[in-house]
Amino acid sequence: MLIENFFGHLRTVLQHRHKVFIHCVKAGIPLRGLLHDLSKFSPTEFIPGVKYYQGDRSPNEREREVDGASKAWMHHKGRNRHHFEYWTDYNMKTKRLEPVKMPDIFIFEMFCDRVAASKTYNKEKYNDSMPLEYFLRAKPRRIIEKSTAAKLEFLLTMLRDKGEDEVFRYIRRHVRKSR
Repeated sequence: MLIENFFGHLRTVLQHRHKVFIHCVKAGIPLRGLLHDLSKFSPTEFIPGVKYYQGDRSPNEREREVDGASKAWMHHKGRNRHHFEYWTDYNMKTKRLEPVKMPDIFIFEMFCDRVAASKTYNKEKYNDSMPLEYFLRAKPRRIIEKSTAAKLEFLLTMLRDKGEDEVFRYIRRHVRKSR
């Protein structure tokens, strides 16, 4: 079982990273694709990934069910700026931890990541509405800065309504403007 989990998890991570890289190239941000999720190869993330591997969803979900929290996820979100969970800080006025606005480059990478994850886990059942549906299911309980959430939802809605080519064209135009 451990050997199957090792190779299953490794295959899933590599397939996901490959899809993200392809999407990032299409979006005009190839460096983000090359750097994407390298922390998944660290022992802190890879070992629990193997231990809790299931193949049809993130091992972090199973780790949470078993242990009450995912140390792998906490490590991952703290090192990868394409996750909105990375973008929280202590607000001096409210004295609370609150979401802060993400730079567009990381929102674009987050879009690529979400589409790739939907493709990786849904395999041949994937369709362009799935990433938006996944995003909307958790929307009421998500802690994400409002304009960041609006931009991601806009991109995911464009994917559903107009397809990948149109979204990647849109992102490339915005990346070129920001340079």
